[in-house]
Amino acid sequence: MENRKGFRHKFVFHGTECKNLCKNLLRNRMSMTPPAEIAGLYRYPVKGLSPEPLQQVALHIGQTFPADRRYAIENGPSGFDPAGPVWRPKSYYLMLMRNERLAGYRTLFDDRTNILTIRKDGAVVAAADLESAEGRSTIEQFFATHFADDLKGPPKLLSGGGHSFSDDIRKLVSIINLASVAAIETMIDVPVNPLRFRANLYLSGWPAWHEFDLVGERLAIGDARLKVVKTITRCAAINVDPDTAARDLEIPSVLTRRLGRNECGIFAEVMAGGTIGIGDQIVVE
Repeated sequence: MENRKGFRHKFVFHGTECKNLCKNLLRNRMSMTPPAEIAGLYRYPVKGLSPEPLQQVALHIGQTFPADRRYAIENGPSGFDPAGPVWRPKSYYLMLMRNERLAGYRTLFDDRTNILTIRKDGAVVAAADLESAEGRSTIEQFFATHFADDLKGPPKLLSGGGHSFSDDIRKLVSIINLASVAAIETMIDVPVNPLRFRANLYLSGWPAWHEFDLVGERLAIGDARLKVVKTITRCAAINVDPDTAARDLEIPSVLTRRLGRNECGIFAEVMAGGTIGIGDQIVVE
């Protein structure tokens, strides 16, 4: 994923005329969509914290990636009830859109022990079992100490069993086309780390922006089937560099100005389960 030159799009998009041209070109080649390939798989066990790379993922009908956004750090009272979890907007939680310093920490969640380990500059600064009261208290104290200026109230580690603290009320899988990221690089003339987009699945092989024409289509990855349900409207979180935690770009405004739409990536719902892995082909049915 680090060598993205092969995906760089050679067109510079701007204005309504180009937007309509792109739409027509993509529609005309829908019937000849080339197979894509999975280039990266990631999950985000704690909302707003760092991604975890995966080699394989077992997908289940109507579910997110396992443990994706399983936890969140409440930023001020949200009314969230773990016994009866209900979706809440991301503004109730610590998140990259407002709290970019989160990107300065590296985290790892162990599914077997439920232990979250937080590192800063390679050193462990906190580690605790997120399913125990004592462990949650440890993590809450860490954020109370290190993010005091970001907090609207006492931080609280939230978990709702099978609940997902994703940005969409539905349990979906997010997909990014690396060729579209390369097109953005061309627009702004600087490298763009694809991890800014915090997707679950990164793919190569489709032309830039081809994913916009796939809403309503079904994607086959081995035995798994995913239905594309919507494009992803981007927020200011993608302006944050995941390596440096610096808010150094203005990607949403560039997308709006150059494409006429502030979108990049697609959401898909798992319609049939199966195990997917790096290098697997993705075919539009």
